[in-house]
Amino acid sequence: MQTQYWVVGATWGGSEDVLPQFLKRGYWYCWDINKFANEQSGVGNTIKNQQQRFEKVRVGDRIAVKRLRGQGATDMSVLAIGIVKDVDLEEWRIYVDWVADQLGDRLVPLKGCTASIHGPFLNEGEDSAWVNQVFCL
Repeated sequence: MQTQYWVVGATWGGSEDVLPQFLKRGYWYCWDINKFANEQSGVGNTIKNQQQRFEKVRVGDRIAVKRLRGQGATDMSVLAIGIVKDVDLEEWRIYVDWVADQLGDRLVPLKGCTASIHGPFLNEGEDSAWVNQVFCL
């Protein structure tokens, strides 16, 4: 199966940095499993749409944690990269082997990745150069 690439966030409410917690505990997650259970809308970057993306994540996929650079920015910072070890759909949690977590403030094009989870991207075709830029170690 082909590796998929995902870009995720680690800042809650626009200011709470939870990346240290994710790195320490070996996972990534974004939603309170009870808070969004009844959301009906499925447009744009709604929680429902993001959860549909989440459901496509597979063991062995790559995940990059990004930080947005502010209103109108065209770049994002890549802060950490990992390999998916397990996906728990009941808790909306992805368990990750963090292989690079000291990337500093590496800038890459935003490519519309403003929500909590974006993807899947593939390392082929029009996404190839960008995927290599985001995920290169």
